[in-house]
Parts: sequence; C-alpha cells; structure tokens
Amino acid sequence: MQLQQLAYFVAVADARHFTRAAELSHVSQPSLSQQIRALERELGAELFHRSRSGTALTDAGEALLPLARRILADADSARRAVAETVQLRRGRVRFGAPPSLCASLVPQVLRAYRARHPGVDLRLTEGGSGDLVRDLEAGQLDLALVIAPATAPPAPLDVTPLLHEDLVLVSATPLPRRARITDLRGQDLVMFREGYDVRESTLAACRAAGFEPSYAVEGGEMDAVLAAVRAGLGPAVVPGMVAASSGLPATPFAPPGLGRTIALAHGRDLPLTHAAAAFHATLLAYLREADRTDTLPPGTRLLR
Repeated sequence: MQLQQLAYFVAVADARHFTRAAELSHVSQPSLSQQIRALERELGAELFHRSRSGTALTDAGEALLPLARRILADADSARRAVAETVQLRRGRVRFGAPPSLCASLVPQVLRAYRARHPGVDLRLTEGGSGDLVRDLEAGQLDLALVIAPATAPPAPLDVTPLLHEDLVLVSATPLPRRARITDLRGQDLVMFREGYDVRESTLAACRAAGFEPSYAVEGGEMDAVLAAVRAGLGPAVVPGMVAASSGLPATPFAPPGLGRTIALAHGRDLPLTHAAAAFHATLLAYLREADRTDTLPPGTRLLR
C-alpha cells in the first residue's frame, strides 16, 4: 500500500468520478485507475462501485476512507516536521557543561542561540566533565563543554580545544598581587568534591610543589565552595570566570600559573543534527566575537 495510491483513492472518493479525480491529481486517468486497481488487489476488495452514472464507495471503501485520510494527514505532518527541523523552526539540542561554565559563559551562548532559533528546544545538563563524557558516549547529549584531559580523548568523541582559562585563588580577605602554589602550604583550603577538575588540578600542583594541601572543608559544589570562602572558612582555587562574578578578592598565580583547557566535545560517529550543528556554530561565533571585541572573561583566551 503506497501513499500515492491512498491519495488517488481519496481523490476519487471526494470527486465521485475517476476522470475528474485524475484532473485534480494532475495525472492521467488510466494511470490513476491502474493505481486504484493495484490497491484493490492488495486489499482484496473492491473500493468503488463503477457505473456509467457515477462512482460510489463500497462498504470496504467506506471503511478505508477515514483511515486513508488519517494516514495521509500523518504523512503530511511528518513532512512538515522534518522540513521545520531542517530549517531550524523546531528541533532539540541537548547540551552539557560543568557548573563553573553554566554560571558564566553558557548563559550568554544560550541567549545568542535562542535569539536566532526560538523554536528549538534547549536542554541543558550540568555536571562534571567525566559525567558529561559518559553522557556523550551514551548518546544522551549532542554537545558538551568539557575540561580537556592531558591524555587523548575517548575514541568515540571528537574533542576540540576552545579556551584556556586561568585558575585563581579567592579569599574573603585581601590577597597579594600574585600567589604562588607554595603559598597554599599550611593553609586550610575550601576544596571541591571529587570529580571536579579544579580539585585535581590543585592537588596535582601542590604535590608537584612537594606538599599535600590541608582542608578547612571539602566536598562542596561550586556554590557551596564560594559560600564557604565568603564565610571566612579559607581560600579556594576556582576558575577565573567564576571568580570574576563572585565578588570575592581574587589573585592569579605567578608564572607559569595554573589553568585548564575548555573544549567542545561531541560524538564522532553520529553526525550532528541541524539544530546541534547550528549551536556549534553559534558557540564558536560568540567566542570569536568576544575575542575580537576583547570581552572574553578575565583570565581566558581563545585557542582557535
């Protein structure tokens, strides 16, 4: 059973005349009649009473007509849905980012994308880079900003470095112009929970300097860490973009400094949807424009 056959059937049912239905369908009458006969053979029943006085539906034709109309309507809806998705009047983007970026860079990118494509459904997942990579591998995300690892990315993913971001020291009290990693020796730090790349970077830097850091409190998410610093529990190492909007006194580390690479990741084997590809382009355009106008957050620089 073909959609075109059903369309011819409905045309004849509405016109009650084969020749008139053929004219309205812009097809020759013999071709239309041939398709109707093929449909009747497949269904095993005559659909029309044919006579010189006109054409009328049989009982089988009466039963088929509402179903045929529904099938054709659904097919038309499917065509429109696909066309609207391709033209970005609708669609979906599943995007992930770490909490530090969700509180700084991501809202501006979402705003820029929403302004261009208001009909696209945006779904944001906030999580650590490890969790986001697993979601990408499982096909639960289209794109994610992640902290690029020092080792090669997982084989199923395409990871493109975008930004370098400085890590800085924040405290409830004024800080020196420049901090050194060794300044953290003997201080009780406010420390993120396991799974945060900032925690791993801080621990690695301290150990490279020959000591293990001590904690006033550990295990917090981004908001909890900043609140603990504001309460005077101790300093914390945080991303520069977070520090810039925290209102806390902040200082960078002396050269070579402490930083991280922010990358855009997506599945390598599956092509991006039109909506996700447009989001990818919007993100890159936003970063290039911010770099051109020198409006990137302090302590960040574009890598490409």
